[in-house]
Amino acid sequence: MSPPCWNLEVESQAPAPRLFKAVLDWHNLAAKLLPDIVASAAGVHGDGSIGSVRQINFTSAMPFGYVKERLDFVDFNKLECKHSLVEGGDLGKKIESASTHFKFEKSSKGGCVCKVVTTYKPLPGVDNKDEIAKGKEAVIGGTIKAAEAYLLANPGAYA
Repeated sequence: MSPPCWNLEVESQAPAPRLFKAVLDWHNLAAKLLPDIVASAAGVHGDGSIGSVRQINFTSAMPFGYVKERLDFVDFNKLECKHSLVEGGDLGKKIESASTHFKFEKSSKGGCVCKVVTTYKPLPGVDNKDEIAKGKEAVIGGTIKAAEAYLLANPGAYA
């Protein structure tokens, strides 16, 4: 049996390569673009390549204080990346593991479609599929839309 997952597609007016770069650099954008949710963020290990870890610290708007994510995969040609949760969030409380795969595809409308697949393994006896999906959809959808707004307002950013 495969682990539970959920899918999300977010349409954007921003070009796929720029939005991809912004998501990879989210630890430098998050607090600026979503100050009500993200208190601070920074790379804590590595140089941004595979294996690098970033920490995102949240405000009281979130049910947990922080998450640490490791970059497990990146393909600059296909505009894909995958992050795994390594600390914080619901890890150890509701889930055993979680990872999120992003893929950015050019849209016929001139922008792009961001396809997101989050896979997670709940802790034994924990059934929170709907709760996780709703929370992740709001956070990831909001993240993509905030990055899109920033890129459209700043045409030279991540060009």
